[in-house]
Parts: sequence; C-alpha cells; structure tokens
Amino acid sequence: MRTLNLGILAHVDAGKTSLTERLLHTAGVIDEPGSVDAGNTRTDTLELERRRGITIKAAVVSFPIDGVTVNLIDTPGHPDFIAEVERAFAVLDGAVLVVSAVEGVQPQTRVLMRTLQRLRIPTLIFVNKIDRRGADPERVLDEIAAKLTRSIVPMGRVVAPGTAKAAFETGDIEPDVLAEHDDALLAAYVAGVPLSRGRLRRALTRQSRRALVHPVYFGSALTGAGVAELTCGIARLLPAAAGDADGPLSGTVFKIERGRSDGKIAYVRLFSGTLRVRDRLADDARVTSISVFRDGSAVRSDRLVAGQIGRIGGLANARIGDHLGEPPANRGETRFAPPTLETVVEPVRAADRGALHAALTQLAEQDPLIDLRQGRDELYVSLYGEVQKEVIAATLADEYGVAVTFRESSTVYIERPVGTGAAVEFNGKGDNPFLATIGLRVDPAPPGSGVGYDLAVELGSMPYAFMKVVEDTVRETLQEGLYGWRVTDCRITLTHTGYSPKQSAMHAGFDKSISSTGYDFRGLVPLVLMEALRRAGTRVYEPVYRFHFETPPDTLGQVLPALAQLRAVPEVTEGGVTGLIPAAMVHRLHQALPTLTRGEGVLDTAFDHYRAVTGPPPVRRRTDHNPLDRKEYLLHVLRRV
Repeated sequence: MRTLNLGILAHVDAGKTSLTERLLHTAGVIDEPGSVDAGNTRTDTLELERRRGITIKAAVVSFPIDGVTVNLIDTPGHPDFIAEVERAFAVLDGAVLVVSAVEGVQPQTRVLMRTLQRLRIPTLIFVNKIDRRGADPERVLDEIAAKLTRSIVPMGRVVAPGTAKAAFETGDIEPDVLAEHDDALLAAYVAGVPLSRGRLRRALTRQSRRALVHPVYFGSALTGAGVAELTCGIARLLPAAAGDADGPLSGTVFKIERGRSDGKIAYVRLFSGTLRVRDRLADDARVTSISVFRDGSAVRSDRLVAGQIGRIGGLANARIGDHLGEPPANRGETRFAPPTLETVVEPVRAADRGALHAALTQLAEQDPLIDLRQGRDELYVSLYGEVQKEVIAATLADEYGVAVTFRESSTVYIERPVGTGAAVEFNGKGDNPFLATIGLRVDPAPPGSGVGYDLAVELGSMPYAFMKVVEDTVRETLQEGLYGWRVTDCRITLTHTGYSPKQSAMHAGFDKSISSTGYDFRGLVPLVLMEALRRAGTRVYEPVYRFHFETPPDTLGQVLPALAQLRAVPEVTEGGVTGLIPAAMVHRLHQALPTLTRGEGVLDTAFDHYRAVTGPPPVRRRTDHNPLDRKEYLLHVLRRV
C-alpha cells in the first residue's frame, strides 16, 4: 500500500483539528468526530490543549483512502508554536491549507503559504466554515488569489453559504490557470480546440503534484459538507511518498516525546531504506521498538520502510533534526523566524530548582528552540511569544509537579564579526595551563549563513576524538560572544593543533598529568576563540519584523504617531500601512491595536531580518565562566589562577 504524509496547516481557529476529526470519520476510522470544544479530539492529547482548545504539539494519525495510507500530521496554528510546524514541513509529501470562510486569509496563513511555495510542497486549499454566519466564499477566493497565490483552481461552488444548509457542489475545471503551465494546453485553448474533462483532470493532477497549481475546495468540518470531495482530492491530486526500501538508510527525526514505559520516543520519517528492530545505528544506538501508524493508531511492527513515519524506541541520544543514515536528498531547507524573546524561569519553591533544571532539559529535547541556558543562579529559555509561558508553566506543573514563575520577557539579539581575528596557544609554552595546542581564526560570513567550520590542518594531525571536542566546544562557545549574545554568520578555521600523546603500557600506565585528554581541549578552546573574536570585533544586531496594518482610514491620525513612538518605519499604501518595527516593540503594538483602531484593525507581523543596533550595544549577562577574563575563567575551570 502506498503512503502519503500529509500536513494540515492553518491560522489558529480556522478549524484545522476539526477537519482532521472529520477526515478520520469520513475514512471510517472513528465512529463520531471529536469536538475541540468538548476536548475529545484524537490529536489534541495534552491536557492544556483540551483546556484551551488549541493545538500545541504536532500529532500524527492515519487513515486509508483508495489504497493509500495517509499519515496525517495535525500542526499548531498559533504563531507561538511555529517551531512545531517547521519540523512537520521537513517530512511532508503534501499539505492541506485551511482557510476560514468567515475570517479569510489571516497573518499565519500567509507565512505558511510562503513556506509551502518555497519548499514546493503540493498543497490543496480547503475553505472551511461555509455554514457559519458571515461566510463569504467568493470574497475569500479573491483574497486567496490576491494574498496567497494566483495559481488556484476552484473545484466547485458553494450553495447557501452562511446557513446550516451550506453545501459544496463540484463543477467543471476552468482551463485558464492550467494553460499557464502547459504549452500544449495553452495552444489548444487559444485555438479554441475543445478540451475534454479527462484532459483537464490529467493536467490538474500533474500540475498539483508538482506544486504548480493549488485546487481549492469548500466545505464545513462541522457538518461534513465538502469533506468527501476533499478526501478524493487528497488521494488523487497529491503525490504518494517516494523512496526505495532497498536503498541506503535515510531518515529524519522530527518529533521527540517521552513514553511512559519506553523512555524517549523518536518520530522518524524514512525517505530511503528499511529500519528494523535491533538494528544498530552509527552512534551505536540500538532500535528497541518500532510502531507504524495504521487506521488511526500506532501499531507495533518489526520494521519501518521508506515513505513511512514511525515511532522509534531505543534512540536515547536522538534530538529533533537528527538524520538516521544519510541526510535526505532534495528536501528544501525550512527557514522560519528564530525565537526573539527570552525569559528567566524560577521555581516557586526553592527546593525545586534541581527538578526544574531536569524538567527543562527534557522539554528542550522535545523543542530545541527553547534553547535552555543555565546561568550561575538562573535558568533562561527562549520564546516566540507570551502564550508559550503558559504552556511551559502548565507542562511543568502537570507532568513534573514543579510550579514556576517567569520574569518579564526581553529581546534576544545576535552578534556578527566585524573583521578577521586569529589567536593561538601552544602546549607547554607561556601561561597555557592545558596540555593542548589550539589556533583559531574568525572570519565574517554573509548574513543568514550561520556558523561554518573549516580545517587548515590535516585531519590526522591529532586523534579524531580531540578534533570532535574542538569543533563541539567552538559551537558551544559561540553561544555567548563579546556582549553575551549568540555569534553567527561567521566561519571558524582551526589553524593549529597539538597534543601530548598517551603513555604506552611500558610506562606503567596512563598518567593524565602528562597526557592530553578531552578536558584540555574543552578548557583551552574558549580562551583561544574569544581572543580571536576580540581581535575580529563584533557588532550587535536586533531582530526586526515586517508588519502590515489594515485599519480604517480615519484612524491613521492615531496609528502613525503611535508607530513612530515604537520606532517603526511605516509606509501608507492603498491596502493599509506596511513597514518595519523592532521585535522588542511588536508585543506593545499588538496590545495597543484595539485602542488605536476601535477594535477594527488587523495586524500581520513576520520576522524580516536583523539590523545593526545604533548607540551603546545591549549586553547580556554571561552564563559561562567568562573566557574574556582569563583570571576569572581559570579560577573557575581549574580552581586556581
């Protein structure tokens, strides 16, 4: 049986989870659709999800359609949980983007569609809630064409919109959009040659599977209208998973959870090869259990084959984003906005500090973008928004029994090198107390390129274990630059290496006082790297968001001065106000929105870029042993100067 890994995506409250329930019911997997309001849906399993009626964690269920097993991934719609959506994109064969027939295209809808198009993921659009009062399918169709993509093919029309009797009727396929992507079809269309329904359907299938066009369905997850037609479209218009079960192993970990009895469970999409129970992987981890998704639940299996998604036990060191075997080929890179907020988490009871650290460490395994940092007396986590605080607090209380409070959120900046800097310390020379030689050079790199690492020495110049320790420590050290912020967009080159070899057996055994260990390299790298960084110099950059503000024209007299006070750079256009605003001001803008616009304003914000801070750069309190101060660093690392 073929497999299709399908994402359900939407802005919050567009009806995404309700549609998932209706699809399961239509396929015969469940007797009755669950209700978000009643808290009995199959995919919202967390207690907080049931209480708030929103999806927080991506969940996987499956159902069969016409000989295809569909692994459906229900993703969060709230922008605070965009990281969960990002991971899902890495494993999808196709997607259904849900748009409300009442609210229309919303901010998160645009963000999701831009990414779907960039990654060329075949996508169907489902306009939901046609039975709700205020539903206007024609208006929403125009919005989709204007704000998302012109390459849409309506699959029919809505009868009695905005009433309980609202229904979807399929109709003929218009050739206009299809002809734009098919020269033969265009020639026939221009020449007035009759185009058969079969030819148009074949063209629609071919172009939908290549993400050239996007069929649009209408319906209601609540009543079931249009869902049967959407189900047929999923099976016919989206491509099944490709992959050779006999090929080399290639898979991606996109979700981590803690099982009650199985320990850490890794959700893996396999792109190639076959993974079996008891297989050993490159890091010597052994697969202890495999479950695959079938008919709405996960069932035990002895293998996972290319194209499938499975729950894998035994991968104790697995982290989200890890690859099993070779990295998957031809998969686009997801580039969602980084977290731009940070807060300190504090236990209500001082005695819970150790338990809090252990709990946050586990949560960071499930969501690496939490980016747990431990200071001397504080625990920091990164955030996309304030709603995440409630989720983290509820999770810590419900699952770990730890009550917490949060300090006020602050903006997360970055640092970039200004120029080139190099430093080296030699084993046994000067005041180097470590049995290691390390030389490093820092060079600036293009914005958005991240951190690159190069070797200007022979790979065999010292044991690979030491090489690995150096690279790992370099990346760890770059988490706090000259001003305490993460250093990025740079290339680090290892220019010098050296070590004291381990004593042989004839020398009466190993003596770590005269033989190099990983400890020596972990201790020396921060001193060398920070000296190179000091010589290169860094500049601090702040995150900037692009915004689009739709507001009644008579409110502009209040809106524009308020934007100026928030350091925004606005531009009035025919469709509203657009511009750039510092991330630190976005939350304040959202809070001021109802007052400024009489509750009629609509604000769309998305991360745009980092820009250099003017004036004195902000400084973040360090959580390392401060390798910028050699005396203080050695006092902490060696317990002596």
